[in-house]
Amino acid sequence: MNRSAFQLVTSKAPLRRVIILAGISFLLALTLVTYLFGVQDSFFGRLFGAFFVFFSLLAVTFLGVVPFVNWAAANWFGKAWAEHPVEPVRRPRPNPNPASTRKPTRTATRLNSTQQP
Repeated sequence: MNRSAFQLVTSKAPLRRVIILAGISFLLALTLVTYLFGVQDSFFGRLFGAFFVFFSLLAVTFLGVVPFVNWAAANWFGKAWAEHPVEPVRRPRPNPNPASTRKPTRTATRLNSTQQP
């Protein structure tokens, strides 16, 4: 599967991710601005600013940081590091009925706090 750089840039997968991030950013900005300020003056200015902040944070995180960490884990640490860990060894469960029975405990009587010896 040999794809050129031009085909990777014009692929629909990154565009779909950007559209999803823009939609989520718009909904977050709309709910935040509406909750904090209501629909007063300069609503669209606040909405644009909040949208830009949310979109930039989400885009940097999900389009830059997460793919880089995945790439770095696979290339720097090796494929064995990125594989699933080996299942831990299961130890047998202890017997729920112990061989020796315990002697029942005796309840202690309380002294009345108003009566002192």
